[in-house]
Amino acid sequence: MSIIGKGLPVPVPGTSLADALPKLSPGLNGGLNGGSSAGVTEANFTGRLASAIEDVASAQNNAASLTQAYEMGQEQDLAKVMVSQQISSLGFHLTMNVRNKVLSAYKDIMNMPV
Repeated sequence: MSIIGKGLPVPVPGTSLADALPKLSPGLNGGLNGGSSAGVTEANFTGRLASAIEDVASAQNNAASLTQAYEMGQEQDLAKVMVSQQISSLGFHLTMNVRNKVLSAYKDIMNMPV
C-alpha cells in the first residue's frame, strides 16, 4: 500500500538534520563542535542583521517612490504599487518582531538569578 498521494509526508533523501549539519557555515559548525569561533559568528550575525535592515529600508524606499509615481500619474500599474507596499509592510513588521524577540530574550537573561 502506497502512502504517496494520501497527504502523508514522504522522506526526501539528503534532507535530514544529520545531512544538514556538515553544510552549516564555519562559524556555526565550529560552535556545535565545541570550537572557539565566537568572533566569526558575531561578525556573521551582525552582517546579516545589517543586510536585513538595509533590505527593509530599500523595500520601503521602493514602495514610497512607486506610490509617489502612481500619485503623479507616472506609474499605471496599481497592482505593482500595492504589492510593493505590502512587501515593505511585511518586512517592517518582521523587523519589529525580531527586535521585540531580541529585547525579550535580553530582558529574560538579565532577570535570571545568578
